[in-house]
Amino acid sequence: MEGCRWATAGTLLLASLLLSSRTARSEEDRDSLWDAWGSWSECSRTCGGGASYSLRRCLSSKTCEGRNIRYRTCSNVDCPPEAGDFRAQQCSAHNDVKYQGQFYEWLPVSNDPDNPCSLKCQARGAALVVELAPKVLDGTRCYTESLDMCISGLCQIVGCDRQLGSTVKEDNCGVCNGDGSTCRLVRGQYKSQLSANKLDDTVVAIPYGSRQVRLVLKGPGHLYLETKTLQGVKSENSLSSTGSFLVENSSIDFQKFPDKEILRISGPLTADFTIKIRYAGAADSSVQFIFYQPIIHRWRETDFFPCSASCGGGYQLTSAECFDLRSNRVVADQYCHYYPENIKPKPKLQECNLDPCPASDGYKQIMPYDLYHPLPRWESTPWTACSSSCGGGIQSRSVSCVEEDIQGHISPVEEWKCMYTPKMPVVQPCNIFDCPKWLAQEWSPCTVTCGQGLRYRVVLCIDHRGMHTGGCSPKTKPHIKEECVVPTPCYKPKEKLPVEAKLPWYKQAQELEEGAVVSEEPSFIPEAWSTCSVTCGVGSQVRLVKCQVLLSFSQSVADLPIDECEGPKPVSQRACYSGPCSGEATEYTPEETELLYGSLQEFDELYDWEYEGFTQCSESCGGGVQEAVVTCLNKQTRETADEMLCVTSRRPPQLLKACSLDPCPPR
Repeated sequence: MEGCRWATAGTLLLASLLLSSRTARSEEDRDSLWDAWGSWSECSRTCGGGASYSLRRCLSSKTCEGRNIRYRTCSNVDCPPEAGDFRAQQCSAHNDVKYQGQFYEWLPVSNDPDNPCSLKCQARGAALVVELAPKVLDGTRCYTESLDMCISGLCQIVGCDRQLGSTVKEDNCGVCNGDGSTCRLVRGQYKSQLSANKLDDTVVAIPYGSRQVRLVLKGPGHLYLETKTLQGVKSENSLSSTGSFLVENSSIDFQKFPDKEILRISGPLTADFTIKIRYAGAADSSVQFIFYQPIIHRWRETDFFPCSASCGGGYQLTSAECFDLRSNRVVADQYCHYYPENIKPKPKLQECNLDPCPASDGYKQIMPYDLYHPLPRWESTPWTACSSSCGGGIQSRSVSCVEEDIQGHISPVEEWKCMYTPKMPVVQPCNIFDCPKWLAQEWSPCTVTCGQGLRYRVVLCIDHRGMHTGGCSPKTKPHIKEECVVPTPCYKPKEKLPVEAKLPWYKQAQELEEGAVVSEEPSFIPEAWSTCSVTCGVGSQVRLVKCQVLLSFSQSVADLPIDECEGPKPVSQRACYSGPCSGEATEYTPEETELLYGSLQEFDELYDWEYEGFTQCSESCGGGVQEAVVTCLNKQTRETADEMLCVTSRRPPQLLKACSLDPCPPR
């Protein structure tokens, strides 16, 4: 059985070989019936892509299989702009030939979907469309936006490589069979911002070489163009009506509708285009735009730099330079860094000049660049202080290329020797946290129960962590007091004592007003007042006043000599009152009266109660009492006013003073 299987397999193999042999001979026989291909004909066009053909003759008396003609593209160079359209030239050739007894000026009819390779033309100024020839000349484009060409009356596929039958296409950047990496998509929207003295505005600047430009304007505005060639020639083009135009050798398709305008440019642009809008009417306009912008700055790898040693073994590196494709010159690296798609190639390193040096014993071992002879490296200085203490600043350092010899001596060398590794950054952001800012608390209740009064609030300086700190600008501090009105009419007599909310809020507001925060300029900073020196009656308080400055780099406070601070120094001592002592009559000197009520006067209204001396003593001897006289005064004119004008202010408490303490003479 096994022998039979081998026999069967051998028979099949032999049959397969015989079949392939017959197929090869049949192809040879088929080709042998033809004569050799002839030479290529002259190209049908001198530019813009034409067709050339080659013929062969059938040598058999029978019919030969295959074609006797073959085609190829030729003259694949762009025609000059003045050459015009190839199909239009064929139509205009019939201008001297009468049609139905009349001469016409013929214009091409392009993009016929049924028969794109027939020569159809339209009479200028008329609706007459005529097929003047069944076939256009070989090399005529089938469609205006395609490379496919008509050959012998049939539309043949042509790739972007200009080869017949090729399906290779251009990418969005216009690169044949490209990957789209040489351009970038730009998409955006413009909205008009009308103003009385503004008649037009720039929508977008589209650089030289851009492709597939499309803009749609909606609204009453009107689009127009400004161009600038690479030679610096400027021009302005107004788009007044629908149609196709040639601007700086770039074909523009413009459509104008009652409520919108559409602008298309297939590109590539042969100049820098600036699209502008001219306002018309009070309504807003918007423009949507999209185009592919070429990456005109690209990295280009350099040749190897000179060898680091003339003999005995050295090294050499390549680098990368930023190249402007428009001007064909090297520019600063920052232009290439603008495009995120651009990745700078890494330098290459190779050994060089490996021959022994003549001054040696004729042989020098090539040591690897390791710990014994390390490669050049980047070294940096410490970072400078941050340019801002908060809100984002920058700090810098210097970076240099150094080389260490076998003895460990370090010396600076040319930067290109370190280019095999990226150079360390020379600037970096710092202190990017938010600056301290003022935070205002809620307002207190009004200081009166009726009429007009004051209210207060606490204002704190808060840093980015939410902590109470210094560093806020005094100029931007919110106010801590404001007027308030209680809608309740003031019909009943005023209470002798203040409203409960007044004293604590007045005390807190007074402390905030007297407080100060440390800044980057030397300033007087008072500490908190000490407690009153007595528990009742009139005493004194003291506090320490320092000259301090905020060090921005370390965010610490430093004490300075007093004479370093400018301006008046805050007082370091003041009087205080702790209430009447138990068992004592409530008597006040004029100084005590000023202490108790003078500091409150800054919160009073235009009309307020004030003390004006005392009444006559109730007794002429033996001990009597004087009562303080309280009157309503206009604080600006210092004139006595009607007591009803002071009804919104608190009437001061009654003050009594002992008098006529001498004993009376005996009767």
